Amino acid sequence: MKKMKTVGLVHFSKEFETQLNSFELPKEQEQFTALPKKITEVADGQYRIVILSGNVPVGFFLLHATDRVKDYSDNPKAMLLTAFSINHAHQGKGYAKQGMSLLREFVQKEFPDCNEIVLAVNHKNIPAQKLYMKVGFQDTRRRKIGKIGEQYIMALSL
Repeated sequence: MKKMKTVGLVHFSKEFETQLNSFELPKEQEQFTALPKKITEVADGQYRIVILSGNVPVGFFLLHATDRVKDYSDNPKAMLLTAFSINHAHQGKGYAKQGMSLLREFVQKEFPDCNEIVLAVNHKNIPAQKLYMKVGFQDTRRRKIGKIGEQYIMALSL
């Protein structure tokens, strides 16, 4: 039997705020990202995206179409993905992979001018690196030094 698609990507709305604010991560994961409750204000060109399973927020990330993208890509049509997390209570159920697998289609529909997604992943965050590679991101061989060390810059062509 074929597994049904259980996950969707949607823009943030107030109805998800309480659940997103209750997201928790183990300390070893929290060092690599920002929890949704830390991202209450967004600037023009920043978009809060929620990963839903049914109507339940299970994940979150931020897309940027701001000048910050220039620190990661020379492509003027690129967007930057940051603050990716899956609530600890929902980890291990495939939501991260399913959500990231929908990214290409979601961005093409919602941001048709974008032709590349870039992100930075810490060199110590092996699970995240493996996830991003499984869904099509490639190591650009660019590096950046972040708050807790070297980061690999990865890109997904759309």
